[in-house]
Amino acid sequence: MNSEIILFDINETVLDLSSLKPGFITAFAQQDALSLWFSRLLHTSTVCIATGVRSDFATLAAITLDNVATYYKVTLSDKQRTELLKGFANLQAHSDIKPALSKLKQHGFKTVAFSNSSSALINQQIAQADLAEYFDEVVSVESTGSFKPDATVYQFVGQQLGVAKENLRLVATHDWDTHGAMSQGLKAAYIARTAAFYNPLYLKPEIQGDNMLEIVEQIISAYKPA
Repeated sequence: MNSEIILFDINETVLDLSSLKPGFITAFAQQDALSLWFSRLLHTSTVCIATGVRSDFATLAAITLDNVATYYKVTLSDKQRTELLKGFANLQAHSDIKPALSKLKQHGFKTVAFSNSSSALINQQIAQADLAEYFDEVVSVESTGSFKPDATVYQFVGQQLGVAKENLRLVATHDWDTHGAMSQGLKAAYIARTAAFYNPLYLKPEIQGDNMLEIVEQIISAYKPA
């Protein structure tokens, strides 16, 4: 087993959120409802980090749904709210995930699912997407009461795994996540799932690519045994 452990962000990086879009369009009659909800969810979690508000992903997701409903002047029924949030447990993996994870494991890397979601939700997501055999462990930040990119959660994952931070590499499609990991001494790799702008003020990983197989090839090439 290689000494470097590869952490994978789950939502958007590993799992495709596009299947949620039709439900959000139906509920809000707006094409951009899903992206607005997700961006406001991330914004809310960041405010919680900055102001010391302890919460969890499920609570923030529900609150943000009400936030978006208020913005669009839409009243959601309890059934609609439940159905929209339940969709998060039924996402499919991006098509490049299984072959990429298989290749990593063939080369002796340990793979870990690392997410702001609860352990129960992450495990449900991985099982639903038929990815259980591709991950060695699951680590949720839930017990910290905080979220990525809080510095404490990147320290927490190292403690949970019993691994020095320099032996951890986070793969994510969010620049704030790769930046957060690198600011705490972890390595990172950035996958440009959405062709989003990478903030030039953030630390930028040397490993970057447009698909997960490309990322994995670079990880394997960059690995230097201790």
